Amino acid sequence: MPSNVIAPMAKQHFFKSHDLTQVMTPADDEEGAFTGTKLVCSLGPSSHTVPVLEAMLNAGMVAARIDLTWGGLDFHRKSLQALNTAMANTRKLCAIVVDTLGREVMVRRPCILAEDGWPAHPDPISITAGQTITITSRQDIESSADVLPVTYPHLHTMCEAGDTIYIGRYLVCGSDSASLYLKVLSVEGQDIKCQAQNSADMDGLMTVFHMERSNDSLLNLQNNLPLLSDYDKSAIMALGQDFEVDFVSLAYTRTGEDVLEARAFLDSIGMSSCKILAKVETRQSLLNCNGILHTADGVVISRGNIGLDVQPEKMALVQKALISNCNLLGKPVLITRVVDSMVTNPRPTRAEATDIANAVLDGTDGILLGAE
Repeated sequence: MPSNVIAPMAKQHFFKSHDLTQVMTPADDEEGAFTGTKLVCSLGPSSHTVPVLEAMLNAGMVAARIDLTWGGLDFHRKSLQALNTAMANTRKLCAIVVDTLGREVMVRRPCILAEDGWPAHPDPISITAGQTITITSRQDIESSADVLPVTYPHLHTMCEAGDTIYIGRYLVCGSDSASLYLKVLSVEGQDIKCQAQNSADMDGLMTVFHMERSNDSLLNLQNNLPLLSDYDKSAIMALGQDFEVDFVSLAYTRTGEDVLEARAFLDSIGMSSCKILAKVETRQSLLNCNGILHTADGVVISRGNIGLDVQPEKMALVQKALISNCNLLGKPVLITRVVDSMVTNPRPTRAEATDIANAVLDGTDGILLGAE
């Protein structure tokens, strides 16, 4: 294309007329027989029974997500069995998406299993702004309000004074009471001395995210955890034998080589028809996005983590650029973290509703619901 020609946008939107009252008119159900933007819903303790799944299918769910980061294999197997029953009862098909644990770093805490098999942490930890907290890679330490042991034994080698470490309850939005921002004061052996930048009540599964220290490049060291953990591999094999898994959502995809590695694994266990959704959730994946887009079957913009790893004011441009590139390449793209407030409220905030509308107008193909 000549340099003086502006490349076309991947998707345009327009209104039928300039009459502003048209936007208030309810949509005509008979205008189309399908939804352009799909809904992928996570199965968990509040959404794993047959009646609830039937209601979700009737409401428009087209894919169900099994999250290997949280919940045991037996729980996920029972959830998929209930999904099969719900599909038969409603006569509606639903794809199965298995989301991997991958390179996730978590706080080591004891947990108990609830009656339905879902793990829970009974004792929350309260943190006060200004408090000194030690994050440690030592494996012989128990968690407390002052010391938080992590699952990754080399985290201390990645950190330096002045860094920011984010710890939050899994699937929180980054702005609620279970989100904690820590400033690294010093690194002493395997211990990372930090100061709490805000007060927080930490409960549930707590994940750790080392935020990128630069504004526009990649200075942080990356952990050397494998793309697929041993649990990921065994769980995918087990679920793939009993159920028809349509997609594997690849957590913490960094490069196109990661996608090829996952493809080789799926082919080796007889799951060649299973497609790969690459999750873009770090600065490194953004810098390598071209390779990822050309090797993956689709992309998930994991806005919870990528929103921590880039400047907040850049997040909208990151989302628009990724969606546009996916549209141009014909690769499905989904976004996450859209209506976090609806975990406890029956109505989304104005900002959330506007966010969803803008994503749809940008050209997103699907929305992945987590804790919502």
